[in-house]
Amino acid sequence: MTEAKLNLAGQDITDCCKKVIPGQTDDLLLSKLQALVPDYPIHLALTGDEWYKLGGVVDMNGSRIANDIIEWAERTYLECGQNLQTLIDHALELQLIATRQTGKTLYIVVQTGDKAEDFTLIEIDKTHEVSDRMLIDETNPPADLEELIDPIQPFCIESYGFGHSRYTYRRKTDVRLFMEVINERHPGEHPVQRFMDDWNRSSAGQKHRMSDDWIIRPYRHTGRFGEQIVNVEIVNTHKNHLPHLEDFAGKKGSSLSNVLSRFDRQAGYPFAWFFYMLKGKLVSTHSAESVYKDISGDFAYLPERDEAVLRDWISTPYNV
Repeated sequence: MTEAKLNLAGQDITDCCKKVIPGQTDDLLLSKLQALVPDYPIHLALTGDEWYKLGGVVDMNGSRIANDIIEWAERTYLECGQNLQTLIDHALELQLIATRQTGKTLYIVVQTGDKAEDFTLIEIDKTHEVSDRMLIDETNPPADLEELIDPIQPFCIESYGFGHSRYTYRRKTDVRLFMEVINERHPGEHPVQRFMDDWNRSSAGQKHRMSDDWIIRPYRHTGRFGEQIVNVEIVNTHKNHLPHLEDFAGKKGSSLSNVLSRFDRQAGYPFAWFFYMLKGKLVSTHSAESVYKDISGDFAYLPERDEAVLRDWISTPYNV
């Protein structure tokens, strides 16, 4: 497959998410997305860690009072003449319950070409609303509206769900175009770009698609002066258990080659150990140093393309 432009609008993905019947599986979502771009393979690369955010308000019977607790609290506070105690009494009388949204982000890859950077990453939030706490703790009422909305010590209750999971489109990232922007703003070669370049010229890039085991994920962080900086990270998505490779003392030649080959077989592609080392995951940098000593001496068990990548790393080390 050669790289091609993917014509997939965010609104198309949003509509697709809305058409998935609540409670149905991720596989159905993937099949609907695949139908939007039948010429490009799609797969679920990663399901992120669970997170939560404020939800809405329900009564003791589970009847919906409001979808958004912040909007409800601010509006009802005004309706109560900006008298917090009146609002508290109202909530206690109705025995109102605050909910929360629990969610996980699905990272979906659309492969558009053969190179490491030839894919689009779609992020979709899968959320489920559950009961969280009594809106008011009668023994410890809130001192202000902010504490009512999000108390430090909530009056928690047994959690139960409302309805089924829902999907919401977050964003999509054309990795090739995104990296062009990152590279323009980054002094020198960005480590993530170098990782992909090394992948493309190594044995790994000849045998395996990078996005099957690694994804490029944008993120924001705050700079020294409070400015918002957009950057990018590499995330490993390999699902099988792989061994840690740390102690290489005394290993060289066929002994060392066998250890690395075994790791590569378990990972599913050649030269995998090198890329796990770059991520600082599972493989110690001592592996590269030991292999370099071997290939600089009497041993030659790496393909030429991988030798070139390793020699460049020894000359100018980097990690991601």
